[in-house]
Amino acid sequence: MSKPFVDSNVILNLLSGDTAKADRAQDIVAAGAVISVQVLNEVTSVCHRKLKLPWPETEALLMAVKAACEVVPLTLTSHEKAITLAKRFNLSFYDAHIVACAVLSGAQRLLTEDLQDGLKVETLLIHNPFKL
Repeated sequence: MSKPFVDSNVILNLLSGDTAKADRAQDIVAAGAVISVQVLNEVTSVCHRKLKLPWPETEALLMAVKAACEVVPLTLTSHEKAITLAKRFNLSFYDAHIVACAVLSGAQRLLTEDLQDGLKVETLLIHNPFKL
């Protein structure tokens, strides 16, 4: 089975005060996952702007995530696929770009809290890993 593709909200739950969510996120990352550069960008932005983490803490999180996860690039192909998916599934462009990268990476599952649990996009199944 292929590694799941993981959205930024799963990565950010590593910092959650909700220990059940933080532990679940840790288990997901430790088991091996795929992320895109966009996920790294979103995590960086939230850590710096919303959470007001100092740069050394943000960089430490990013280093740990990059060490644990396979990182796929944003490309012209992923951009074009994102536009197609945004139109077809009525997704925001940024969510569609995450989905596009997941599809293009060959992942079978996208773990996220931001999209409809159970939604099927081509060969990709959207799953909320925190849903009980």
